[in-house]
Amino acid sequence: MVLGEAPLFRCCSNGNNTLHWVDPLKDPSELHILQLTPDSSLPAGDAKTLVLEDSVSVMCFRKGRKGSYICAYYQGIAFLDEETGKLDVVREIIPKSERGDLRLNDGAIDAKGRFWVAEIDKKAAAMGPGNIPSSYEPKGRLWRYDPDGTLHQMESGVVCGNGIGWSPDLKTIGQKTWAYDFDLESGSISNRRVFVDFAGSDMEPDGLVMDTEGNIWMAVYGSSRVTYSPPLINKLTKGTVVFDPSGKHIRDVVLSAKAVTCPTWGGENLDVLFVTTAQDKGAGEEDEGGHVYRYVPPAGTRGQPKHEFGG
Repeated sequence: MVLGEAPLFRCCSNGNNTLHWVDPLKDPSELHILQLTPDSSLPAGDAKTLVLEDSVSVMCFRKGRKGSYICAYYQGIAFLDEETGKLDVVREIIPKSERGDLRLNDGAIDAKGRFWVAEIDKKAAAMGPGNIPSSYEPKGRLWRYDPDGTLHQMESGVVCGNGIGWSPDLKTIGQKTWAYDFDLESGSISNRRVFVDFAGSDMEPDGLVMDTEGNIWMAVYGSSRVTYSPPLINKLTKGTVVFDPSGKHIRDVVLSAKAVTCPTWGGENLDVLFVTTAQDKGAGEEDEGGHVYRYVPPAGTRGQPKHEFGG
């Protein structure tokens, strides 16, 4: 696997639980579906692999539509068939003429069944952490796609939109290194502020999930770890975590892969963390990037369930 992304757990009443993820940089792009044991969420055989028609970077389940995902492909939003891998494009967002400049990246579903998806400004992202000139205005955007088919631009100036999640009270949304106040009924966001600042390091925040206590479990690309922190304003500089005086850093989940990309909660009680990783050519021969990891957190820790698209 080149780049594991968008892990997604499905719990079935008959015990046929599955873990789903994509490899958007594989040529051609792939979708993987792995059967898991119901008691311990361990692999029950080899993963099923589907070849996709375009590069899919994130997918989410659709409510009442078994076997169908809503997904972000390179240029827009589509429905993805779980059996065939066929894409049914429902909204093109990025024109083909801009495919070299922008692409859709990460996304998530809010509690009203709306699909939020963020873009990558490929030029800015290629400059690397800390190397973007202050005069450059990133072109990436954050979008909200509603079940009625309407599309709304929610934010601009995004370099690499990654990791979207909501606090348990559904009043705060965290996106990349930012947090926003969130109005569930209208789907609006406001009061943007820094949540985690990676300035001065070569690490990048990637996918994230939240637990039932509102703690954020964030994959940090280039660090070999998933960082677990309380819902406070924190700062990470040069690999050292400095927390707000009213909070503390709890733990890191350290993996044998440098390029950690995205976590998801799984297990029948959402008490297992699955984490995707990517290959990193500069990480050394001992690096085990490109695998999916399973981590069991301390007893009592449970993840927030993921919502499904309402259309």
